[in-house]
Amino acid sequence: MKQKLYLECYAGISGDMTVAALLDLGADADKLKRTLDSLKLEGYTIRISRVKKSGLDACDFAVNLDAEHENHDHDMAYLHGDGTAAAAEGHVHGHSHSHEEHGHEHGHSHEEHGHEHGHSHEGHSHEHGHSHEEHSHSHEAGYHHGHSHRGLPEILEILRGSEMTDRAKEIAERIFRILAEAEAKAHGVPMEQVHFHEVGAVDSIVDVAAAAICLDDLGIEEVIVPVLYEGCGYIRCQHGVIPVPVPATLHVVSAHHLRLHRTETPGEFVTPTGAAIAAAVCTSQELPQSYRVERIGLGAGKRNYERPSLLRAMLITPEDTERDIHIPRQVPEDCIVKLECSMDDCDGESMGYAMERLFEAGARDVNYIPVFMKKNRPAYLLTVICSPEDREKMEGIIFRETSTIGIRRQYMERSVLARENQKVPTAFGEMNIKTVERDGRSCRIPEYESVAEAARREKLPFRQVYQAVQAELNREQ
Repeated sequence: MKQKLYLECYAGISGDMTVAALLDLGADADKLKRTLDSLKLEGYTIRISRVKKSGLDACDFAVNLDAEHENHDHDMAYLHGDGTAAAAEGHVHGHSHSHEEHGHEHGHSHEEHGHEHGHSHEGHSHEHGHSHEEHSHSHEAGYHHGHSHRGLPEILEILRGSEMTDRAKEIAERIFRILAEAEAKAHGVPMEQVHFHEVGAVDSIVDVAAAAICLDDLGIEEVIVPVLYEGCGYIRCQHGVIPVPVPATLHVVSAHHLRLHRTETPGEFVTPTGAAIAAAVCTSQELPQSYRVERIGLGAGKRNYERPSLLRAMLITPEDTERDIHIPRQVPEDCIVKLECSMDDCDGESMGYAMERLFEAGARDVNYIPVFMKKNRPAYLLTVICSPEDREKMEGIIFRETSTIGIRRQYMERSVLARENQKVPTAFGEMNIKTVERDGRSCRIPEYESVAEAARREKLPFRQVYQAVQAELNREQ
């Protein structure tokens, strides 16, 4: 059976935590570094190391930005402080850096979608005005200045020009589209005009690309994300102080129906990048009833909260359903399988034909009943009872003859009375009789097909023949 990736997000999820957990699972670190080098990005280095979190050994994936590209995403004093420390360092609404050669101050207003940059260099200064509506970014050979706020087209250009595999590019593009859609909703602008730090920052691009490269390298196709744990309170970003979960994270969770569990621990556990990764790769929110854990990866986050920032990733192999409920391999005769599926797009003729095929193949019982499904659509609920050894054969018939794309199955134990089939002479000729032991007494019951055949032959009502044969059997006891 296919291995599945289970992301245990009890301490949230972020881009760097995801990459670290996947590396700890066995993703090729050298391949990751080589592929990231092909991205036309500057201003960063990566470091892969081992760290201790609450005494646990974990992998750490760090994107180290130079001073010009720094965004303070992991600066706890800036994120959750009163702003005094940040202001003292010159951080006004997000970014400001002081260097020996020049001073740089960066202010950002989303209402105006404009940026002003003031630079002073050896006795002269210049001011540069930037408007998102004019899309006047500077690009040279695919490289981007640290303070140009890349939009989705620029990011996709970077990804497509890299040495990432087609599948890795597809995963990364899906993540960024989800992130851009969420940011567009949060700021009330078209997706094409999203040029915010959250989408275009160097570390975000590297985190997303790295996650996609690692997922592709591990061959992950199915990912289970049952729930995302989030903190509470407020966090500082380049736009000011905002509540947790931040708007972009909430939009991702809402649009992609992820389960969110709020905790009473102050802090931001689920970042927009982490939520977008989960939304892009999640194929199920339900864990198998039982499974084997093949490998474990532990990824460390950079932020220090009361709840240690650790993302645990597991490669799991679901157990067979039989073993899920401890049914032995030699299934006893008093165990049956119940198969069922609901269909709102299958016609009655197909259902009737499927029933005939199922009975011909040895089904113990088949029935379908009218039901109403989502959006009040009329539908059929098909139920098949069969022996365990016939399960795959029955499922094959259901998939071929009906429109269903999924079958629920349940192994059921049953209480069965002792029985024996006999051929007994009667006034209507030899008939098949079933003898059942009940409360220490034998009860003989005429089989339907024998009675029906006699009724047709004698041109008598079915009930008349059945009652006559039953009376004859009772007299002989």
